[in-house]
Amino acid sequence: MAVLLSVVPGLGHIYKGHKLVGLLILFVGTPMAMGVAALTFTFTAGFGGLLLPLWWFGVMFHVYGIDDRIGPVAEDEGEQY
Repeated sequence: MAVLLSVVPGLGHIYKGHKLVGLLILFVGTPMAMGVAALTFTFTAGFGGLLLPLWWFGVMFHVYGIDDRIGPVAEDEGEQY
């Protein structure tokens, strides 16, 4: 589910409980990646446009590989004697 949410970079990280990383990717990393892709697109006759899909897939692979911070609550087993 987190990989599907990463269609918007950062939402998958937020879903998995990595809120700070998700917000940084969403509001800092993605606009910077778009700016760098726009600049390199201009100077490399269009080949720089491949950087934005690489960023997107990189974020998707990262969210696939990180551990969940949110998980099922373990039931209290009571006192052990």
